[in-house]
Amino acid sequence: MKVLSLLRALSANSVQIIRRTPPLVFATTVLSIGGLIGFTSASKILVDGLKPAENTITVTGASTERIESDKAKWDIKVETTGNSQVDSYKKHKVSIDKTIAFLDSQGVTNNDYQTVALLPATTSKEINKNTKTGDIISTKWVTNQWIEIDSDDVFNIDQTYRKISELLGQGVLVKPSRPKFTYTKLAVKRVDMLAKATKDAHTRAEAIVHQTGSELGNVRKVDTGVFQITVPNSTRVSSWGTYDTSTINKDITAVMGVTFEVN
Repeated sequence: MKVLSLLRALSANSVQIIRRTPPLVFATTVLSIGGLIGFTSASKILVDGLKPAENTITVTGASTERIESDKAKWDIKVETTGNSQVDSYKKHKVSIDKTIAFLDSQGVTNNDYQTVALLPATTSKEINKNTKTGDIISTKWVTNQWIEIDSDDVFNIDQTYRKISELLGQGVLVKPSRPKFTYTKLAVKRVDMLAKATKDAHTRAEAIVHQTGSELGNVRKVDTGVFQITVPNSTRVSSWGTYDTSTINKDITAVMGVTFEVN
């Protein structure tokens, strides 16, 4: 540095003068030189920091639409108990017949747009023992069977699900799962949603750049975010994306991060 070179160039007489200089004056001089060096370095850092890395702007665009599910999957478990394996199975057959009859009355039958599959029944023996003595208190046989329903009539499945507890009044122990409602055209919808999210990002970027007196240039980078499929008007957001299956109507949201050049 120039200041250090100047110090090295001092003559021997100058050094003697510095030695005879009172300590307070010498200290003040050194601090002044140090301040000059520090100011020079700080100025360089400040100037370097003002240099823009690149003339770009990154904006997040979003698109949200309400969709209606077109597929329903529903599982129903029918359970019966008896004093013996044979007794349990005989009672179970009656319960199954009543359940199928109920589904038929609601229009849930095998046809072109829905299937009703009866899975194999399983029977198990349950023994209840005294925890202290180990003596057998009671023995019963339990028969379980699942009914799987796959339907395009989502609204009818939803209504039947709300009514199935009527079977309890007929002595049928049913344990229905909640129907899962999905949208089968999601792949096509995603393309459309991403296009709309990108357009939204472009509109936002234009509005921002216009205020600075610049012009928006070409796209430099695109980051596709995850899709959020939620119940209507939900604020739920997940970094991994969400897919709600509890409702027929859903909100689907696509997010795009787009980087544009700024001219």
